[in-house]
Amino acid sequence: MQAEPAPAAAPAPAPVAEPVPVPYPPFLPVLPAAPVRAAAEEPAAKPAAAEEPADDRHWYVVHCYSGYENKVRHNLEQRIDTMGMKDKIFDVVVPTEEEIEVRDGRRRTVERRVFPGYILVQMILTEDSWYVVRNTPGVTGFVGMGNEPTALRPEEVAQIIKRMEADAPRIKVTYKAGQKVRIVDGPFNDFIGTVDEIDMERAKVRVMVSFFGRDTPVELDFLQVEKA
Repeated sequence: MQAEPAPAAAPAPAPVAEPVPVPYPPFLPVLPAAPVRAAAEEPAAKPAAAEEPADDRHWYVVHCYSGYENKVRHNLEQRIDTMGMKDKIFDVVVPTEEEIEVRDGRRRTVERRVFPGYILVQMILTEDSWYVVRNTPGVTGFVGMGNEPTALRPEEVAQIIKRMEADAPRIKVTYKAGQKVRIVDGPFNDFIGTVDEIDMERAKVRVMVSFFGRDTPVELDFLQVEKA
């Protein structure tokens, strides 16, 4: 009797494409992943009458093309209106803060984006609301662990709001220790010195100035100095 031919080997499964991770913004710590439970530990489904309240809104971070934050916000707000999502997506914010910079001896106040390339969206996360945000032109993805968007912690939201509502504009420092600077205000106006120390908390800079042939430390406000 002739032996039967061996069965052909099963084809190898096609490789599964890995999801492209969205970069985590530098202003937030990496959040720990939720613990994985065994199947037996999963809680039983709640009956409809005992479900959590529907208004479970949170703030989420959305990554977009840098420089197009305001355009993306406008696009998303239009989609919220046209797709009837005002009961799921409540607010879209581009965090900004006022900043004073000194250039050519002149001070000017400018509005600066706190987190370039990111916008904040307050929403109830559902499949529909996720779809509306994720498919807005200019949006590249939600920030989170894997494919799951991660809501901001309350303390993170408070920190962002505090920066946006600061009474005094932030001062932009364009110099660092060891660099040459020009003093643009005060009794040492037009003197050239070297930055010795920068105190960000007090908004002060100590500059070593050559005075009568000796290096003398002079403490100045940030706005009294500009990069030489």
